[in-house]
Amino acid sequence: MCPEDSRLAFAVYMLTGEAEHWWISMKSIMEERQELVTWEVFRRNFLSEYFPDNVKYAKEVEFLQLTQGSKFVAEYAEKFKHLNRFYTMPLDEEWRCRKF
Repeated sequence: MCPEDSRLAFAVYMLTGEAEHWWISMKSIMEERQELVTWEVFRRNFLSEYFPDNVKYAKEVEFLQLTQGSKFVAEYAEKFKHLNRFYTMPLDEEWRCRKF
């Protein structure tokens, strides 16, 4: 719910420890190269640094193999919603409903 023009400032404010140091260095490098420091650039670099492709692919497989099993519906819905973010193929509403 954060407005687009405040996302970068809010995200940077929330960084701590190693991630904070990473961003200070990354921002400095970008400024030296005269690159724009935007939310999208930050997001892309952050995800690349802290969320490698092999983890994304594992989450995608977990989503595709997700079943309700013995989970309560609310539990399953929360896990579905969480893992759905990692699915790389375009989803239409009908497919999403059938998968759920």
